Amino acid sequence: MAQHISPYHAPDFYADALAKGRHRDIVGGRWEETGLVQMQLLLDAGLDRDHHLLDIGAGSLRLGCKAVPYLNPGHYWATDLSGALLRKGYETELADPSRLPADHLIEDANFAFPGVPDTITHAIAFAVFTHLPANHLRRALIQIHARFPALQTLLFTVFLAPDAAASLLPFRQPDGVVTHDTRAPYHMLAADVLHLCAASGFTATLRDAYLPRGQALILARRT
Repeated sequence: MAQHISPYHAPDFYADALAKGRHRDIVGGRWEETGLVQMQLLLDAGLDRDHHLLDIGAGSLRLGCKAVPYLNPGHYWATDLSGALLRKGYETELADPSRLPADHLIEDANFAFPGVPDTITHAIAFAVFTHLPANHLRRALIQIHARFPALQTLLFTVFLAPDAAASLLPFRQPDGVVTHDTRAPYHMLAADVLHLCAASGFTATLRDAYLPRGQALILARRT
């Protein structure tokens, strides 16, 4: 059986899940808890109503259903590997869809952010790079830095291994998830994550926060 870089890249993954009504489950479960955590992280990082937010890997709008009512209308943008999953969230999870133009939901397979304006001030990628190899994080960081000159804060999560030796083996995270170096869910070394940030034009710090499934939070700002 072929090994895909993540379960989300397997053929018909989204079509099958959506047909079964699992648009919440396939973005990691713990829908309400995780959405509240994401929103609080952004508020703690200074997100205000007049800022412009980019939700990278937004899925079925687990964060969007909370951020859209908070932000000024039209100030939320979402990208995801699956446009169908974004649209399902739009149809079922927003209390007032009129606050979010449908063309703010953008299918994006390679972090090119097509159609997203350069007015973005805040961006978050929650539980995205936990399911992708490190070169995808590198690409995303370079693209974000180049595309969004007004960006104030980028938040993203990763799984970490404690040291080089442990990184070569399966590692059990604090919340019980077992991560790996060459298959999803992936872990990295903190030093490697911070190096990729610095090489891409960001000053980054590892923040002390307990996140669902033992993820680690990185806060990055343009250098």
